[in-house]
Amino acid sequence: MSSKFGCRPGMRMQIHRRAAAPILGYGALNAILFVAYNRSLKALDGSVSDPTNPVGVSPYNIWLAGAAGGLASWTISSPTEFIKCRAQLDRRPEVSSWTVAKDIFHTRGWRGLYYGGGITSARDAIGYGFYFWSYELCKRFMTSEDDGQYQAAMNILLCGGIAGVVTWGSVFPLDMIKTRLQAQTIDYSRGTETQSLLHQRQTLNYFQIAKETYRAEGIKAFYRGLGVCSVRAFMVNAVQWAAYEWLMKSFSQWGTQVKLQESTVGL
Repeated sequence: MSSKFGCRPGMRMQIHRRAAAPILGYGALNAILFVAYNRSLKALDGSVSDPTNPVGVSPYNIWLAGAAGGLASWTISSPTEFIKCRAQLDRRPEVSSWTVAKDIFHTRGWRGLYYGGGITSARDAIGYGFYFWSYELCKRFMTSEDDGQYQAAMNILLCGGIAGVVTWGSVFPLDMIKTRLQAQTIDYSRGTETQSLLHQRQTLNYFQIAKETYRAEGIKAFYRGLGVCSVRAFMVNAVQWAAYEWLMKSFSQWGTQVKLQESTVGL
């Protein structure tokens, strides 16, 4: 899932602008995500020796470990996505992610960077739970001892892509609500968030946004844009899982070589 999540359809966006927040945030997010997942999986099942190949681990524990990883990555994803969405919706020319972050901090303080954090944490926990769960189940169905190197690589790409699509399908409505919630904080006429605006305009909470969206646009509004996002998610996550598996295998081989060299020197 790259982040996997972001500003949702139904809003005017400039996709290529203000890329600093997502670029800087996603590297840290994925590092925390996979480390937290690996540690959580070992904690839930002491028999796990290789988190990249959790043979025999129940799908339930895999989902829980993924959810724990999602909650851990929330510390990065929540402020990063808030800044990104605000920057993409900002109408001021040449505004940067840093400018948007300062606007938020000036009006809301440090806690303001985590505006909408409750629904973001729920989305990340549920989404990443299904992310790892679907990837591991797909590998178990598709992987065979007779698979050659090429077939194994193709299986990883396919399973990674499927995991990305499943993840989006599981949390797309939550992500839409989160984005609309965060979009309420911007003054579209100025491109900034002002204290007077915050006091004068009533903002809706998660449930009110969901209710109003359903009343005005129907159930389709909660899934508008899912097709395009699924195509993107398939490609991005296929590559991400392939890179992750390759790196973990390389680190494992390197660690084995180091241990052999140390044992040889000891002899």
